[in-house]
Amino acid sequence: MTDTTPVGVAAALAGLPPARTAFAQFSLQGRVALVTGAHRGIGLELSLALAEAGAIVYCIDLPVTPDADWVKVQEYCAALSEHPNVNTKGRLEYMRGDVTNQKEMWALAEEIVKKEGRLDVAIAGAGIGHVAPCLEYEADDFQKVLNVNLNGVLYTAQAAGRQMDKLGIKGSIILIASIMGSVANPGVQSTAYNTSKSAVLQMARSLACELGEKGIRVNTISPGFIHTSMISFAPPAMTASWVSQIPLGRIGRTDELRGAAMWLASDASTFCTGSDIIVDGGHRAW
Repeated sequence: MTDTTPVGVAAALAGLPPARTAFAQFSLQGRVALVTGAHRGIGLELSLALAEAGAIVYCIDLPVTPDADWVKVQEYCAALSEHPNVNTKGRLEYMRGDVTNQKEMWALAEEIVKKEGRLDVAIAGAGIGHVAPCLEYEADDFQKVLNVNLNGVLYTAQAAGRQMDKLGIKGSIILIASIMGSVANPGVQSTAYNTSKSAVLQMARSLACELGEKGIRVNTISPGFIHTSMISFAPPAMTASWVSQIPLGRIGRTDELRGAAMWLASDASTFCTGSDIIVDGGHRAW
């Protein structure tokens, strides 16, 4: 599908044969994606979602080899292609990579293109947190958070964008931000994390404006409180406090981010760039 292919009402008025393009727009069949922070958590969840939609997905993270849980998800993904009611060639691959190393990330994207011939989607999902009083925050700790959450996001976007530009692909780059980039979290001393996620929001807007003329879209997803290892440190009282701030009355699941990622990655969102998609159970609606 191209930007000028008639769909929906336009297709009907043009006299084209009837086609269910609403669902087809979400297909990622034949697309290639890279996802950072994809050894577990949100990154792995979104990787599987893209693969289910037909994409070949390269999961990039720090371990030299993936653990048993990741392999189990890979096997699950492979079994999907054998399901009689699923017509997809999507698959998961693993690559070791450090998002804080700019040239390494650029090289990884080049390697993916050499193997697959294209790169259509990138999700910058690698991120870390660190809690400390703002007046006592150690410089090294602050910089470590920024190196991963900010520099690493830029290097990932650069790596993918360079290949998309080189190949003339109108790709989609998705940066994982957070509602903590727009609001602060009561009771949690996370100045570095909040600062980094706020910067990611502005980075996406800036990249979207620069890359728009190339047809490359850049958007962010801002999750609210999601069940991951990053919030597992919280005592029950703190978790209860968070839940009390969420209109839906619960913490979110990683799979509840799949729809936003698939939409942004696919042709269903071809006129969306520079936007932030908030998935927080209504937290920011108060």
